[in-house]
Amino acid sequence: MDWWGENLWAAWLGSAGLLFIAEMFSLDLFLAMLAVGALAGMGTSFLTDSFALQAVVASLVSIAMLAVVRPSLAKRLHGGPEIALGNDRLVGLPAVVTESITALHPGRVRLDGEIWTASADAPLEVGEHVEVVKIQGATAHVRARSLPNAHDEKEIP
Repeated sequence: MDWWGENLWAAWLGSAGLLFIAEMFSLDLFLAMLAVGALAGMGTSFLTDSFALQAVVASLVSIAMLAVVRPSLAKRLHGGPEIALGNDRLVGLPAVVTESITALHPGRVRLDGEIWTASADAPLEVGEHVEVVKIQGATAHVRARSLPNAHDEKEIP
């Protein structure tokens, strides 16, 4: 028991290490905040031999980290731009009509280097520049482009 009294800092450090390792598997930022509390308990163990005081400091620091640091850190790490995958990445891209489109008869457009079946609410003629509104199945729903966008720098093939 005498060894634990003199080396309680090692128990706090070991606890912090185990919590950080467990955090790598959960990625929830909860266990990391507890690990920081354990490190605070370790720091307190260098100042006092009272385990009760060390536990109180570790608990307060853990609660403070969970209440103050974790929300902003989680927002920063887990937030970010939405990544469009699959056909959703085509929404908003420019296209060129290759076969006339009417409200009742779908046509075709060249979209991202491929020919797609396309539908529209208004008639569109061959050669018109359009923009993809949505992809439904294997059909691109398009509309006429009113003004060219400044960010569309590449030429439509």
